[in-house]
Amino acid sequence: MRIGIVCYPTFGGSGVLATELGKALADKGHQVHFITYQQPVRLNVFNANIFYHEVRVPTYPLFDYPPYEVALASNMVDVIMNYDLDLLHVHYAIPHASAAYMAKQIIQQKIGRNIPVITTLHGTDITLVGRDKTYEPVVTFSINESDAITAVSENLKQETLNHFAINKSIDVITNFVDIERFSKKPIDAFRKVVAPNGEKIFLHASNFRKVKRVDDVVKIFATVRKKIPAKLMMVGDGPERPVIEELARQLHIEADIRFVGKQEQMEEILPVSDIFLLPSEYESFGLAALEAMAARVIVISTNAGGLPEINKHGETGFMADVGDVNAMSNFAINILSNEEKLQQMKEAAYQHACKFDIHQIIPLYEKLYSRFCRMGLS
Repeated sequence: MRIGIVCYPTFGGSGVLATELGKALADKGHQVHFITYQQPVRLNVFNANIFYHEVRVPTYPLFDYPPYEVALASNMVDVIMNYDLDLLHVHYAIPHASAAYMAKQIIQQKIGRNIPVITTLHGTDITLVGRDKTYEPVVTFSINESDAITAVSENLKQETLNHFAINKSIDVITNFVDIERFSKKPIDAFRKVVAPNGEKIFLHASNFRKVKRVDDVVKIFATVRKKIPAKLMMVGDGPERPVIEELARQLHIEADIRFVGKQEQMEEILPVSDIFLLPSEYESFGLAALEAMAARVIVISTNAGGLPEINKHGETGFMADVGDVNAMSNFAINILSNEEKLQQMKEAAYQHACKFDIHQIIPLYEKLYSRFCRMGLS
């Protein structure tokens, strides 16, 4: 199959999943064309079946805001016609689904051909941005005009159906993880650099937006540190970083927190950790948590959104209500005080993550594509 993938090229979950999906499809012999404004951060390998098409947006004094959606639709048309794509798979409703609809209509008019469009919903395109009255009519229309709709969790499917007038079925195809990539042995030398005296290591990774409640990460760590020697690694960056750096100084724990910025090689970082903290206000799925579990790290998270679909309370990790810092702190203290139980839960986390292995999920996408592709699974 010749597949066009449209996504955001950033560190966010939608871009990560779209890129890993494309790489896996290319490994299976499909021709994959990424169409976006810069090379995706996870597109870091050479594969003869992978093509990258950069969307360039001309700037004119007339426009206060460059018309990216129009440029994207034009690029889609160009790639479809020049590479004879079988279908478009767009990730994140805004603006990719609406741009794909425009491209679909142009192709129909130009050459009389129907190009199937599959839209995958990832989270804030539905739960935050899509609900804005400015965007809602276009989001609803674009989703309904897609030939197939998928959501990354049951929770997100229900959120979509509850808040939008969707007249088509939504297939749930969950996020996935490359188990082989993340199930590496921890590098002892790396762990000793972070925790030279054998301290336990906490980890948080996100885009540091308010919805991630990164201040709760620092508060949890501060409470645990009073009882158990520990270090905290903060992976990522974003608008809340200055706030939590100041909070760490106020709590006099800044010396035990290491901000390492955005990192691509999470498979090297995760295995040295003991606990992954994810106290988010909402997660449509929680891909970062799943990657941690694949690296045999237990997750302490909120019970918001799709997190209960991957983090099993008392088995793979622990969950608490949003903002319940005390409960999450106590879960951490209790499990870190029982080394045998800690190791059991780490193994349980890994075993549960295996259910979401990339090799289990990719065939589901191939089956979906084959419903619309002219050549089936060729």
